[in-house]
Amino acid sequence: MQLFLNTYGTFLQKKDGMFQVKIDEVKKVISPKKISSIVISNSATISTDAIQLALDNNIDIVFLDNFGNPIGRVWFPRLGSTTFIRRRLLEIDMKDEGLPIIKEWILTKAQNQLDFIKKLLSKRDRDEEEFAKLLESMEVTIGKIKAVNAPLSVSDNTIMAYEGNISKQYFKALSLLIPDKFTFSGRSTRPALDPFNAVLNYSYGVLYSKIEKALLIAGLDPFIGLLHKDNYNKKSLVFDFIEPYRIFCDEPVFYLFSRHKLPIEGFVDSGKGILLNDECKKTIILEITNFFDDTIRYRNKNTKRVDTILADAHAFANWLIGKREDY
Repeated sequence: MQLFLNTYGTFLQKKDGMFQVKIDEVKKVISPKKISSIVISNSATISTDAIQLALDNNIDIVFLDNFGNPIGRVWFPRLGSTTFIRRRLLEIDMKDEGLPIIKEWILTKAQNQLDFIKKLLSKRDRDEEEFAKLLESMEVTIGKIKAVNAPLSVSDNTIMAYEGNISKQYFKALSLLIPDKFTFSGRSTRPALDPFNAVLNYSYGVLYSKIEKALLIAGLDPFIGLLHKDNYNKKSLVFDFIEPYRIFCDEPVFYLFSRHKLPIEGFVDSGKGILLNDECKKTIILEITNFFDDTIRYRNKNTKRVDTILADAHAFANWLIGKREDY
């Protein structure tokens, strides 16, 4: 289990070979054998003897800021589950065995995009011919990704090109479906050239932090990527792993525009791109947080949508070290 210390004033210490969590005058004792990682945020405190107890038991410690963003980590100095996970991920990269994993993540993203467009069209009175070619192009390219069988070192650029083609058709369809005053021409990031992309970029930023947090808690190294290759200070695995979950932002962002929840004055043209004012950011955060926290049926359980990210990160980590037969 993960031990989350996220209440102001929480104190974690060692007592008689056990962890003791103290919140005000309430104390709880937990065996190290029951804990796989410790996550600390919101001004919680951990003693040095508790840190040593965690290291002695190969328990990973992750520190988060008040916004839930990872800011640091304590690694144990010998081979443990987290080190083993990192080594296995490196082995997959070095042996060029990452194609099935990357294909699954990219195909899930692409199918999410295709399904979302179909869902929107089913609720709108639009000429089907207007979107027929876009949908056909997406479906054909999905088939091409499925057919890729060359090692990732050879096929990485091909896969990224196919993924880019699907996304191009996807965002073209979204632009045709949002209110006319917010139509846009493709994706733009730094800077965003239109309100839709400005909101989407901001939302993706929130999602990136949740992806990184999930990877860290699961014992995965955000810097060891498979498709997005290693660069100095580039969190390559975050860019790989985020793909199936981009829909968690796409849907609420689209609905913000289609339901006219964002006033036009919320967007500021800087001359170089579109910026968001504080009120606009608050509205976006509320919308995507509510969407993240929606309960869905996942792996035969009722769980928050955002918690599926951590569940999948753990599944991937356990598959890497042989605790699961498949991912």
